[in-house]
Amino acid sequence: MAAVAELEPAMSTRAACKALEANRAELYRLRAPKNPTPPPKRPRPPRSLSEPEQIRLLETLNSERFCDKAPAEVWASLLDEGEYLASERTMYRLLEKNGETKERRNQLVHPNYKRPELMAQKPNEVWSWDISKLLGPAKWNYFYLYVILDLFSRYVVGWMVAERESAALAEQLIAETVAKQNIAPRTLTVHADRGTSMRSKPVALLLADLGVTKSHSRPYTASDNPFSEAQFKTMKYRPEFPGRFGCIEDSRDFCRRFFPWYNGAHHHVGIGLMTPEAVHYGDAPAIHSARAKVLIAAHAEHPERFVNKIPTPPALPTAVWINKPAEEEVSQ
Repeated sequence: MAAVAELEPAMSTRAACKALEANRAELYRLRAPKNPTPPPKRPRPPRSLSEPEQIRLLETLNSERFCDKAPAEVWASLLDEGEYLASERTMYRLLEKNGETKERRNQLVHPNYKRPELMAQKPNEVWSWDISKLLGPAKWNYFYLYVILDLFSRYVVGWMVAERESAALAEQLIAETVAKQNIAPRTLTVHADRGTSMRSKPVALLLADLGVTKSHSRPYTASDNPFSEAQFKTMKYRPEFPGRFGCIEDSRDFCRRFFPWYNGAHHHVGIGLMTPEAVHYGDAPAIHSARAKVLIAAHAEHPERFVNKIPTPPALPTAVWINKPAEEEVSQ
């Protein structure tokens, strides 16, 4: 850097650094004073509010009367009452200085809801239940369909149509269905969303008395209860499903025909194209074996119609999940 200093009288610093291939930024850094004098403290503006005035203004802004109002509204309200504490901009500056330019009221903090992770490896381990509205004869007139679905077999173990949504009716349906399926205590989990009836105290106490574990979806998360949603969609997309029901008996009559078909005749893709009834009552392995024999015979008769291997029927379910954890989470 001394060579640069020798050339500077004859040329600029930039030209000298370029000629000697020296780093100009490093030169300036070396020449900078080691302990620069701090800049003088900015004097307080004579028009600014005094400390007591700032405290009074902040207390006014955070008072019960004004804590939920914007500074412009506070300024206008005080002015109408013949009082001027500061300009609107000064109010904003003071709030920003104290980190209060956002919401100043006490706000409800929603809890973090845990994602439900449920697995069923056989019937009557996990049930999913929900309520769906059925359109009545007039606008704003509904009937309420309660459905309890077995997660593993997709078998509808219980249903009811009522004129209202009620925790007492839900309690009655669950109790009757548990008794009908001979559920032993501490062997069943019942999953539902966060509707009023689902989270009601009577239903919670009933499940506790029956030794049944309860589980709930996260708020506004339909994917946490997908099997009940899919069952309702299957029902409402049936060709015979009407746009409206003339009366509650019409809706019950439809359900008396639909659920036997759904349980006993509907071949469900999610359970190896078996019927829910076959999986729920243990007939699926025999049906699967019989299907395999038919496919073997078809292959023996016309092997040229099948490529590479003998065809096999769709696999039977071994485990059904709601929100299956990632493989890396399971391995930990």
